[in-house]
Amino acid sequence: MEVNEIISADQEELLIPLDEYLAAGIHIGTQIATRSMERFVYRVRNDGLYVLDVRTTNERIKTAGKFLSRYEPSAIVVISARQYGQRPAKVFAKVVNCNGIVGRFIPGTLTNPSVETFIEPEILLISDPRADRQALKEAVIAGIPVISLCDTDNTTENIDLIIPTNNKGRKALGLIHYLLARQTLRERGEIPPDGDPGVSPRLFISTLKKETTI
Repeated sequence: MEVNEIISADQEELLIPLDEYLAAGIHIGTQIATRSMERFVYRVRNDGLYVLDVRTTNERIKTAGKFLSRYEPSAIVVISARQYGQRPAKVFAKVVNCNGIVGRFIPGTLTNPSVETFIEPEILLISDPRADRQALKEAVIAGIPVISLCDTDNTTENIDLIIPTNNKGRKALGLIHYLLARQTLRERGEIPPDGDPGVSPRLFISTLKKETTI
């Protein structure tokens, strides 16, 4: 099943109450909306901040969970260079039992077999196409599909599945990675359709200034 087919078939209820999404600020964008992200904007606040459509974010999380569940855990790599994205990515990797790269992405990791860190994943999850641009560039060269969290100021070229969200806030990044991990486990059948992964969403929220290893 292709990504677009999954998206069109996935129009169900919210994964968590709306107020929990709002409390984490996943809907708060920036004062810039790129042409490729305009379709995900719900409205513009009086202070100029673009507000993302939470229901679309919710649907894309479910879609991403279905998509990720089709891969072996060892074939998935979660990547984040952003400070507040590093802990969520690390915990996601542990919960989903996949690989993770946080902090500096070493050039050639996805394209040069002579590099010590070289790996051959089948799908990538990144937290910001700007901060993770080297990984995105190499994924395109290697023909690896990419799921990306995208804020209103991001461009989305070469991204196969966009998850519109605040990808700069600590709480937002933590909640999105938690829901992605939970949904992936649900789709795999490792937990019930309404089950939880056994870890608190708070575990995904970074309180450290620097997280560099998995």
